[in-house]
Amino acid sequence: MMWVDYNIFQAGENFRVEGDWPGEVMGLKDNGTPKESCLYKPGDVFVVNESGWLIKQPSEVEKFVVHKKKVNTRKEEK
Repeated sequence: MMWVDYNIFQAGENFRVEGDWPGEVMGLKDNGTPKESCLYKPGDVFVVNESGWLIKQPSEVEKFVVHKKKVNTRKEEK
């Protein structure tokens, strides 16, 4: 997906992306209802790689779910 016509505002080492209305890049339509896609949402964590790509990292909840599945799988194998 290619996102176009957005502004990037920088304050020191921090920055944010703004669209044509508040919440556009975080998954809201201009009337405030949810969109099917978003650039990012509150709580998302990204790491920048050597090519400048922002790589989304799993949330703490996602990490816990994966860990729990691994633990349960090991228990079932015993």
